[in-house]
Amino acid sequence: MKKKQQQGDLTSGAVWKVMLAFASPLLAGNLLQQLYNIVDSIIVGHFLGKEALAAVSASFFVYFFIVSLMIGVGSGITVVVSQYFGARRYDQVQRAFSSFFIFMWWAGIVFSCAGMFFAEDFFRLTNTPEDVLPGAVHYFRIYIGGTFLFVMFNSMISVLRGTGDSTRPMLFVLVAAGLNVALDLLFIAVFGWGIEGAAWATILAQGCGLVIALAYVHRRHALFSLRRKDMVFDRRLFARGLKIGLPTSVQQCAIATGLMVLLGIVNGFGTDTLTAYGAAGKIDMLVSQVVLTFSGALAAFCGQNIGARRFDRVRRGVRFAMWLNAAFALTMFVLIWLAGKDMMRMFTTDRAVVDIGYEYLLATGSFFVVNGMMHILTGALRGAGDTVFAMLTGIVTFWLARIPLARLLSGHWGQNGIWWAVNISIGIGFLATWIYYGTGRWKKQAV
Repeated sequence: MKKKQQQGDLTSGAVWKVMLAFASPLLAGNLLQQLYNIVDSIIVGHFLGKEALAAVSASFFVYFFIVSLMIGVGSGITVVVSQYFGARRYDQVQRAFSSFFIFMWWAGIVFSCAGMFFAEDFFRLTNTPEDVLPGAVHYFRIYIGGTFLFVMFNSMISVLRGTGDSTRPMLFVLVAAGLNVALDLLFIAVFGWGIEGAAWATILAQGCGLVIALAYVHRRHALFSLRRKDMVFDRRLFARGLKIGLPTSVQQCAIATGLMVLLGIVNGFGTDTLTAYGAAGKIDMLVSQVVLTFSGALAAFCGQNIGARRFDRVRRGVRFAMWLNAAFALTMFVLIWLAGKDMMRMFTTDRAVVDIGYEYLLATGSFFVVNGMMHILTGALRGAGDTVFAMLTGIVTFWLARIPLARLLSGHWGQNGIWWAVNISIGIGFLATWIYYGTGRWKKQAV
């Protein structure tokens, strides 16, 4: 008699069915998160103008720079949770969760305070246009003030996904996304709060999502507890997560710093290019989010199966994710080629901004397949706990390829040179990751 598969168990059953069942709610949740970011930008662009849209765009890159350290630590703890879950070590799952929760709470508060204090300095470092600077600083100080809410909300979602639960996180994101859009319209279109209203809408929506997620974990989750007696900081488990996540933190910090430098190059071409870069980047991020979902789902899948010593399923999962990525990426490139300008017009009717954004989308779209394959392989390595190679590859390709090439090519081809510098660095990163994955060294990194 066949043993019934445990809910959240990714170590048995047909690989493609298990991965689709797990990834589908995950994808829906991530797309919802990106869609409300897009709607946020559309509302800002149409009600407040391109300078306000440029301010929101510039804020994203500065924000990513500030929270990059926490992103890496969070990814390491999630791997520990998924591997212990796959190995049926449920007592360790709770201890890893509580250690992660305590760290993220205090780190989020510290980074919120630092971001508010140094906001204007960050924007001046990136050569932000003077007509954009005041709005960017005002928006960012409010937005970064609620960082601890955003960090905690996404941390809860990540940990739940590490145990194979992707449906409830999707529902939590759905509530936050719907609330964010409603508050955007209320604060900007009705109350007339300007760009600050967009920041307050995001903070309140993320806070409500966090409250719902915490209520679910506290009252109904079988593995996680928020009771004071269960909330202990296990230095040993946290150190394991830190060992896995620290390379990702270093990588994210290096990339975030690189993005700031890249933003400075973009800003050198003026407000139109900055606005197009931010708006087209939202569409690009929507596509990338699907790929990152495949990568995140694969990381959880690989983490559980490596914990259960099922390396055969890991390789089959990678192959399936690769085919899925190729089909999606090619479809999206054709769609952008046919309707890219219409997509840009959702944000603004400014012709110069639309044309620049369309050129950006065509350039990045031509590398969707390659970018997706690189992220999928990185997801498999991350699930195995092998994050050092990804760190080195990310730093080298960004700083020794992307930034120098962006400076060089933009001097000859204008802003288009920046977009192609990004593509070339992605190609180099993919080749290096593909060769390393083929060596099989990642099998030795399990917790």
